Amino acid sequence: MRMLVDMFAQIFRTLWAHKLRSFLTMFGIAWGVGSLLLLVGLGEGFRSGNQREMASIGENIMFLFPGRVPAVAGNLNSGRYYKLTYQDVADIRREAPHVRLVSPVLSRQDIRAVSEFATANGQVVGIEPQFNQMRYLPQDQGRWMNRADLDQRRNVAVLGFEMKKTLFPGRPVLGSTVLLNGVPFEVIGTIQTVGRGDNNATNQRIYVPYSTMAIYFPTKGESQQDALSFINYQPTRRGDHDLAREEVHRVVARNHGFDYRAKDAFEEWDTIRSAEMVGKIFDAMNMFLGAVGLVTLALGAIGVVNIMLVSVAERTKEIGLCKALGATNRNILFQFFMEGVIITAVSGAIGMGAAAGFMAALGTLPSPQGFDTPKLVPSTAVLAIACLTVAGVVAGLYPARKAAMLTPVDALRQE
Repeated sequence: MRMLVDMFAQIFRTLWAHKLRSFLTMFGIAWGVGSLLLLVGLGEGFRSGNQREMASIGENIMFLFPGRVPAVAGNLNSGRYYKLTYQDVADIRREAPHVRLVSPVLSRQDIRAVSEFATANGQVVGIEPQFNQMRYLPQDQGRWMNRADLDQRRNVAVLGFEMKKTLFPGRPVLGSTVLLNGVPFEVIGTIQTVGRGDNNATNQRIYVPYSTMAIYFPTKGESQQDALSFINYQPTRRGDHDLAREEVHRVVARNHGFDYRAKDAFEEWDTIRSAEMVGKIFDAMNMFLGAVGLVTLALGAIGVVNIMLVSVAERTKEIGLCKALGATNRNILFQFFMEGVIITAVSGAIGMGAAAGFMAALGTLPSPQGFDTPKLVPSTAVLAIACLTVAGVVAGLYPARKAAMLTPVDALRQE
C-alpha cells in the first residue's frame, strides 16, 4: 500500500514539475471531450425542438390543399384550378379504408370578433368534432364541440388561449357571447396555450362547427358554396400514410376530373414524411458533429502519447536508477501507464463538467423557436468515456512498455 501511495505521489510530482506541458496536454483532451458532448447536445437540441414543434401541430397529420391540374405534365403555369369540397371529405371518409380520421377545414381571417370587453381580428376556423383527435388542441376550460353542435348548426365557439386573453382579459369566459361579424356565438370552451410564446397561430384562433361556418362565413369569393380551405386527415397507422395518401388522391382526382397519378396536381403537406426527412438530416448532422468531436478527442489523445514519450525520454536515467535499485518491469510499466490514464481521466472529467455546465447555463436563456436547450446525451457520454478509456490505455501503455523494456545499464548510460 505504501508503495502504491509513493508511486502516485511520484506521478503527481512529475506532472506538477511540468505544469505548462501537463496543462496543455490535459486541455487538448478536455477540449475534445467537451466539443464532442456539446456538438452532439446542440444537434439533439435542434432535433427535440423540431419534434416539439411538430407535436404542437398534431400526430401523423396530412394536409391537402386546393390545387391546379396542369394541362402539360410538369408545367404548373398551365391548366385549371380546382377547389376541395365537402363532397371530397364525405367520399374520403367512405372510400379510403387507410384513413382513420378526416375533417374539412374552412378558415377565414377577415372576421371581426367582439366581446363586451374587447375586439380582435383572429382566425375563425370551421371544423368537425373529430378535428381535435388529429390536431393538438389540449382543452383548458369547458368542453370541445360535439356531434350535436355540428348536426344542429349551433352557434358555439371554442377560443384559443391568446384569443381568450384578448377578448376576456381576466374575466369569466364560459357561457359568454362573442359576436363574429355581428353574429352571436356562445363560448363553450377554451384551449390551453400551444407552443412557446404567443406567436403560434393556434392560440389566435376561434373554432366553430363546420356546418355553422359554412352558413355564415363560406369561403370568400368562391362560386362553390361548399368549397374548403383545406382537408386534414390521418392514416390508420403511421406506416400507412403512403396508402392513405394514394386513396385520397384517387377520390379527389375522380371528383375533379383528372388522373390521380398527376402528382403536380396535388398541393399537400405530409407531416410524417417531413418528420422522417428531418430525422435523417439530424442523424447525419449528429454523425458529422460526433465525428468532429471524435477527431478533436483523437488529437488530444495523440498529444498525450507524445507527451508521455517525451517524459520517458527525459526520465531515462531515472528509470535506470529505479531498476538498479530493484524496481521491476511491472513497477515501471504500472507507473507510466497510470500517469497516462490519470491525465486522460482528469481531462475527460473536466471536459464533461465544462460541457454540462455550459449546457446548463444555456438552459437559463430563452430558447429560439424550433430549438430546445442542448442536453447531455447519455449515449454520447458513454461513447466519450469509451474513447477516453482507449485513449488512456494507448497513451499510457505504449510509452510505459517502452520505459519498462529499458535495461538498467542502457538507461544509466544514456546522456
